[in-house]
Amino acid sequence: MKIGLFFGSFNPIHIGHLIIANTMAENTELEEVWFIVSPQNPFKKQKSLLHEFDRLDMVEKAIQDNYKLKTSDIEFHLPKPSYTIDTLTVLQEKYPEHEFGLIMGGDNLSHFKKWKNYDKILEYFSLFVYPRPDSRPSDLDDHPKVHFVEAPLMSISATFIRKCIKNKKSIRYLVPESVDKYIEEKGFYQ
Repeated sequence: MKIGLFFGSFNPIHIGHLIIANTMAENTELEEVWFIVSPQNPFKKQKSLLHEFDRLDMVEKAIQDNYKLKTSDIEFHLPKPSYTIDTLTVLQEKYPEHEFGLIMGGDNLSHFKKWKNYDKILEYFSLFVYPRPDSRPSDLDDHPKVHFVEAPLMSISATFIRKCIKNKKSIRYLVPESVDKYIEEKGFYQ
């Protein structure tokens, strides 16, 4: 099975993430998309990051009605910070029957060469790249393992959503209703 891996903090997961994941599952050769909830992104600060299990719970609530979307806590069991190459290696060893590809925004492609062992990632895995408002051309645009996927241009940010919550503003339509209720019940991002 061909599986797209969508890495992220998902702090919180929002409709932009869901639209991109569903677009990948419906409009590429990927048969499933797995949300890889990252405990700590090496390029991001830990500040305001909910506990990984709370973020995993939100992702599970958000995707529960779509059989093509799954969650993974694989990085919870790996050294922190998590590096994509290490996660990919563990996944490939654990699931040799699957073929994995990475889902990323065009903004990440422009600095992909800064990633640990980016050349090994490109040697063994395909990249499925969706447009982002702040994407710049990359010298990897023509790489045979890089596939650009037509998808809605999304600029919804988790930072904006957290700010709304802190300021007691509605996040309706920005996150699935189940996630909105969960955030409210738990008092997250207050």
